[in-house]
Amino acid sequence: MTTKTALVTGANKGIGLEIARGLRALGMTVLLGARDPIRGKEAAEAIGATAVRLDVTDEESIARVAERVEVLDVLVNNAGILLDRGAPPSATPVQLLRDTFAVNVFGVVAVTNALLPALRRAPAARIVNLGSGLGSLTYAADPSHIYARNTLLSYNSSKSALSAVTLSYANELRDTPIKVNVADPGYCATDLNGHAGPRTPAQGAVAAIRLATLPGDGPTGGAFDDEGPVPW
Repeated sequence: MTTKTALVTGANKGIGLEIARGLRALGMTVLLGARDPIRGKEAAEAIGATAVRLDVTDEESIARVAERVEVLDVLVNNAGILLDRGAPPSATPVQLLRDTFAVNVFGVVAVTNALLPALRRAPAARIVNLGSGLGSLTYAADPSHIYARNTLLSYNSSKSALSAVTLSYANELRDTPIKVNVADPGYCATDLNGHAGPRTPAQGAVAAIRLATLPGDGPTGGAFDDEGPVPW
């Protein structure tokens, strides 16, 4: 039986590291993507993975990773940033959106496009994009929902855009064995939010690991947390 290969971006810490750890525990060969090669190597050695230098905003680093991967069974687009500091939307600089979208949206597209040939060579590849309930338009449209009062314009809109990106790929690939979904990790304590969340990174990794290992009759073009479907 051929060992499956997975690539997890932004995986040297937090939820990404726990996703990589979980996939490695399932027997996969895991490529642990990290911008910092030293931190990436340390994290990879700790879980038995292979470190690859990968900056999702750097086309050359993406191309180098794509060149070394012939067949890819799982791509987890986990790398993300949160730059908002509590300013209302009307006081949010446009540059903040540009910087946020560069990682949270454009980086996902760049990595996915570069690795898609390798994903197509796998028998039934899975693409998992790390979303957030803060990007849910359903929640944002409900004034009584706590997320509607969380006005992180750059981050929230980038995760909404990521949902649209996910649906676009799912629709393009619907007639193939490849499945594309969003995983919502929930509010986890990570460096992204100053370790403020009540959930652990390991808990946040559950949905992504499940979507990365979906059976052939599993869903595509959906958003899920560790309890099931969540609204766009």
